[in-house]
Amino acid sequence: MRIITLNVNGIRSAARKGFFDWLLAQKADVVCLQEIKAQAGQIEDPLYWPEGYHCHYLDAEKKGYSGVAVYSKTPPDEIIQGLSWPDMDAEGRYLEARFGNLSVVSLYLPSGSSSEERQAVKFSFLDRFMPFLYQCAQSGREYVFCGDWNIAHRNIDLKNWRSNQKNSGFLPEERAWMDGLFATGHWVDAFRTVCQEPEQYTWWSNRGQAWAKNVGWRIDYQIVTDNIKDTIRAASIYKDGRFSDHAPLTIDYDYPFPA
Repeated sequence: MRIITLNVNGIRSAARKGFFDWLLAQKADVVCLQEIKAQAGQIEDPLYWPEGYHCHYLDAEKKGYSGVAVYSKTPPDEIIQGLSWPDMDAEGRYLEARFGNLSVVSLYLPSGSSSEERQAVKFSFLDRFMPFLYQCAQSGREYVFCGDWNIAHRNIDLKNWRSNQKNSGFLPEERAWMDGLFATGHWVDAFRTVCQEPEQYTWWSNRGQAWAKNVGWRIDYQIVTDNIKDTIRAASIYKDGRFSDHAPLTIDYDYPFPA
């Protein structure tokens, strides 16, 4: 089973940069996209419904903002839109596709970088999300949470960690939340299960020469339930082309994806 996740930072922009041509060559079973930045009426072109995939979108109420998508080779048994949290569901941040006992989620966690108010929203999301994840872990289902979590977990996960300790995305409280998530023993960072190398980033600021100098952050994850940890085989971050300010993260699992 191959799963790809990417924050496209505008699906129409990513399309112009060749994303869909690249995607069709990847042979992914499931593709999770975040920050679609498009309403349903803006993505009616067949380009946004790639051949061979069952495509599901969840847009935000605000135009040009947020939104997530899941593409899958096999039609899902069920699609769950949102978390039943009206404030966050209005922003189009959670889309779950169920295939038998497996759930694959496209998740776009709020960013707190724009203001103190949005950081408060982010903390509120995290406070509610931990109990939700506990319920998921106790359900007996297998989960793959894909997406932009907007948190770099450890020092190894961003280039300039010393100077970013007071910035959203690397605040002590955010990192402690991630520590707590993995300390439960229920959840695993799929990428770090098979790759411990430094300077493995998925997002680069558009300021300065961050991309050219690889001054990045690893804030895009596939976080999985412990019961499929042993199936993780390989992980890669695609950087030969650029479709967004994020890079696609691909994880291969020795897992029988339903045909």
